[in-house]
Amino acid sequence: MAGTTSGIPTNVTQGSRTRGGIGESTLRPDGTLKVTGEFAYSSDMWHEDMLWGQTLRSTVAHAEIVSIDVAEALTVPGVHAVMTYDDLPAPMKYYGMEFQDTPVLAHGKVRHHGEPVALVAADHPETARRAAAKIKIEYRELPLVTDEASALAPDAVLVHENRDDHHCAHVPHPNVVHHQPIVRGDADAAAARADVIVTGEYTFGMQDQAFLGPESGLAVPSEDGGVDLYVATQWLHSDLKQIAPVLGLPEEKVRMTMAGVGGAFGGREDISMQILASVLALRTGKPVKMVYNRFESFFGHVHRHPAKLYYEHGATRDGKLTHMRCKIVLDGGAYASSTASVVGNAASLSVGPYVIDDVDILAVGLYTNNPPCGAMRGFGAVQACFAYEAQMDKLAAKLGMDPVKFRQLNAMEQGTVMPTGQVVHHPAPVAELLRMVKERPLPPLRQWETAGGPADLRALPGGLSNTTHGEGVVRGVGYAVGIKNVAFSEGFDDYSTAKVRLEVVGGEPVAMVHTAMAEVGQGGVTIHAQIARTELGVQQVTIHPADTQVGSAGSTSAGRQTYMTGGSVKNSCELVREKVLELGRRRFGAQQPAWASDGLLLEGGKVVTAGGEVLAALADVLEDEVVEIEAEWRHFPTEPFDRVTGQGKGHVQYAFAAHRAVVEVDTELGLVKVVELAVAQDVGKALNPLSVVGQIQGGTVQGLGVAVMEEIIVDPKTAKVRNPSFTDYLLPTILDTPTIPVDYLELADPEAPYGVRGIGEAPTLSSTPAVLAAIRNATGLELNKTPIRPEHLTGL
Repeated sequence: MAGTTSGIPTNVTQGSRTRGGIGESTLRPDGTLKVTGEFAYSSDMWHEDMLWGQTLRSTVAHAEIVSIDVAEALTVPGVHAVMTYDDLPAPMKYYGMEFQDTPVLAHGKVRHHGEPVALVAADHPETARRAAAKIKIEYRELPLVTDEASALAPDAVLVHENRDDHHCAHVPHPNVVHHQPIVRGDADAAAARADVIVTGEYTFGMQDQAFLGPESGLAVPSEDGGVDLYVATQWLHSDLKQIAPVLGLPEEKVRMTMAGVGGAFGGREDISMQILASVLALRTGKPVKMVYNRFESFFGHVHRHPAKLYYEHGATRDGKLTHMRCKIVLDGGAYASSTASVVGNAASLSVGPYVIDDVDILAVGLYTNNPPCGAMRGFGAVQACFAYEAQMDKLAAKLGMDPVKFRQLNAMEQGTVMPTGQVVHHPAPVAELLRMVKERPLPPLRQWETAGGPADLRALPGGLSNTTHGEGVVRGVGYAVGIKNVAFSEGFDDYSTAKVRLEVVGGEPVAMVHTAMAEVGQGGVTIHAQIARTELGVQQVTIHPADTQVGSAGSTSAGRQTYMTGGSVKNSCELVREKVLELGRRRFGAQQPAWASDGLLLEGGKVVTAGGEVLAALADVLEDEVVEIEAEWRHFPTEPFDRVTGQGKGHVQYAFAAHRAVVEVDTELGLVKVVELAVAQDVGKALNPLSVVGQIQGGTVQGLGVAVMEEIIVDPKTAKVRNPSFTDYLLPTILDTPTIPVDYLELADPEAPYGVRGIGEAPTLSSTPAVLAAIRNATGLELNKTPIRPEHLTGL
């Protein structure tokens, strides 16, 4: 107890206000541990007497499994179990996010290179690897489906012969996972009115999330016959709903706890090793740890969908867009994952942040024998943005207009009607964001030159490889802007749960926030503490480890967690605050009429009036009471897009970002140096300004990567991945990363908690086409694919 109070008002002083609330750049609670190497990631977990799990994966992309011989593997000393499909513990042996088409272990056939076929548990990881290598599998290879032509041919091989999902009755071919048309107005009539029409065919490569922490986790069998699973994931409760049936267990016997996550970006939204470790743990009766190496990680998670995009735009002579037609073909690979939802996003956002009344849109997701694809930062909007922004530059050039002014002339704004018929209800400052990046001063020319000294090679294309001292180097500048939806869409019941507890510990009020939110690096644990401090007026906030002992928080994806779980924490804190004020009114209301006034707040560990008068210390109000609330919170409902017209209020919120890229291109060798990537974004409300800037810069770099270097190469003849390593799959390093100046607006969304807007995905969209536009500006080449390689610039 912090003494007693008479309940007589005094004035609250500035020094007593709660520090570290919303709007402040508070430090991350996990930040110091991560930069010093002391943070415990999922791959660091250990248990006494644990075994190590190992997966044997297919060496071919499409084949009948003729036989599997595990006899020799079982004879390896230290091996405790070898499992194939027939050894799985439950009748249900398939899982999947949107529909269950993925076998835990391949059955009858394999459908992609690297599909899991068998499992080994042994007392040492090297023993497990050696034993897995002794498993003999005989394959009879089958014809491959690798692209649109082979997937949709009348006599095409079916990747899945007996589909029974909710889309199968509505698609034109069994190899189409989902297709979404959007028709609004009359594109044919509008095309007839156009003075200028441009078309383009664009190719977007397969990008990997490339998180540094590989898939890993620990499954511990429990005395009640269940399992305790510690894993790095993006959505605990989605995992739970997929894991429990294939283990033959009720959900309450599968207890999941978040382990340290080394990055995600969508690649941990699907199941990876969770089920595999669990079935081995239940089979052996021992804890089982699994850690993928980098090679296996490339096969152990989904990737960004590669795409073919076909666009047509028209405009009048004065620069107004008349119509748009497009077809977007997304390669979903061997299993559905979230392909259907990616198709919906690609279709509904394919027009970009522009006003076009007459559109004819079709997005298609395919089954093929290529690697499975699913969620990655940007979720279908990235591929579309690359194409429609290239089209904007083509139109501007054909009309002789400035590319930024052309975009501003056609930019959407609040009140714009989307092609789906949905009205944009919140600020949409597209023209203003373009103005902000346009007016930022350009970096100086020829930055590699030094006064009287040698050239600074780091500022040149080719860098320290010393390929040029400025000869043949040409500067280019390019612009792009994109639109991304926030939160889950198309009628999904999107909610989040938060449990908030307030009590007195050691004489001080302390709050505990408990959610199932996956902290994957986005900073949600920081924001939750800031919200609790703001709403409850306490300095000490504890964040409970995320687990399935509290209700679902949904996925850490779609830019939704600050909006959704932040909103849920805010809601639960408000409910706790009301209970605290009820306590105070019962204890002190008779002594002080101010307790009956509206607008009472918790601030600096005290109950205060709207005018700042202190009514009581929070510790005195609570005494020995513990106030705890667990509640769900939802955004306003959405609805599915019509299967024929695509009309529907499908999205919750839209986010916008614009980029200006400045590049130096060695036109002789085809080498590119990105000098600057300036970005402007509307964030609604910056709850933590430092984190906001970090998210925007991080998304920008991922967009840069797919522009000039990142691509999973799949052999078109064998459907095998050719570069499953960070030696051959190239990522931007600090030397490749340019200066990224950030400007942001705070135009509140009235429907969102604190007015926030999801920020993590939008910068990933427009950075890619901005870089491509800058390279086109420097070279004069059309460049309709990503990533750009030297041979594309030199013609070799």
